[in-house]
Amino acid sequence: MGFHPVDLLIILLFGLALFGPRALQSVARNLGRGVGQARVVKDKIKEELQVEELSQISENIPRLPLNTREAANLLLKEQKEKRANEGAAQSRASETSEQVVRDSAASA
Repeated sequence: MGFHPVDLLIILLFGLALFGPRALQSVARNLGRGVGQARVVKDKIKEELQVEELSQISENIPRLPLNTREAANLLLKEQKEKRANEGAAQSRASETSEQVVRDSAASA
């Protein structure tokens, strides 16, 4: 939702009539300086913020469900992840015990 060039021209003419050419020039110069300073501050803030850390933080923040369907899906997803993690831990444990049996059979 920007300004049409005709709208900007009308605003400029109104400002010229209200403040005069010198005051309008001073206002424009100060406005330009202010915008420039705002850009510098924005760039400094962007440099200081580490985007990767912010994305990791946002991933760790739990997402609140907006309705019952999302809540149910979130609970089901968590249960599936727990089951998958438990299955992976059990398979690692069985692989480790099989390796111990192989090692003991090989040494005997």
